[in-house]
Amino acid sequence: MPKPRELRRRIRSVENTRQITKTMEMVATSKLKRATDRVIAARPYAAALSEIIGELYSPDLAERFPLLRQVGDRVGRVALVLITSNRGLCGAFNGNLIRLAKQRMEELNRQGTEVELHGIGRKGIGYFRYIGHRLASQRQDIGDKPTPRHAAEVMAPLMERFASGEIDAVEVVFAKFNSPLSTPPTVMRILPVTPVSAAGSGKGGGRGNYILRPSAEAIVEAVLPLYVQNAMFRALVETAAAEHGARRTAMKNATDSAGEMIEMLRRTYNRARQAQITQEIAEIVGGAEALKG
Repeated sequence: MPKPRELRRRIRSVENTRQITKTMEMVATSKLKRATDRVIAARPYAAALSEIIGELYSPDLAERFPLLRQVGDRVGRVALVLITSNRGLCGAFNGNLIRLAKQRMEELNRQGTEVELHGIGRKGIGYFRYIGHRLASQRQDIGDKPTPRHAAEVMAPLMERFASGEIDAVEVVFAKFNSPLSTPPTVMRILPVTPVSAAGSGKGGGRGNYILRPSAEAIVEAVLPLYVQNAMFRALVETAAAEHGARRTAMKNATDSAGEMIEMLRRTYNRARQAQITQEIAEIVGGAEALKG
């Protein structure tokens, strides 16, 4: 059995660790609230853009705008964007995203599709560097407070390359934020743009009985880049919120485990202290009896 002094030292160490994890849990909870607000605020705008494109979509417009070009099964080259966090201590959050990205790359390679990987976040970039996988681009400056400008910077070169035919699709691996406890890793195809009405019915031209000012072409030309950039922005903000949720859960579990360990160490310390006191009493009684004899 360990000595009482050693047990006291271990108890103080675990108490300090529990204080740190409790503080990190509280910080993550505060950041999660703000991140959740950003996710909720981004959804109505995305729904409005999707509705506009779905209403105005037609096969004629799809031929005029490269971002609406549907490639079908003939996908020769895909740009895969992996979003992870810059920091750890969030459980299996980054590991699940990296695992899904590897699975998606293997699936595309089996289909004969060439994949180029773009990394956002230090954890994903560090992993693929470690295994020797080349990254087409990388960003570590976005952090957990992404802005529409960050999304535009990420998507601008990819949109240009897609429009020129250099790549056939753009997909993103991110954490979909359903709730703080439900953040499944998800693959979403951003390009080509597939309007909801066109995907659901195979028909275009779902527009109602109204007059467009300016023309449908001018509206689609203005809205398409915003729609693509907003899709990336939503992936960034949902991943940021999911990161805080995962970190809060991980730190809460660590705090609870530290509390259980402290209780176990204190029981062990009490038993050790009781045994030490019993031994001291026995030695005193034995010494007194020896003096009497």
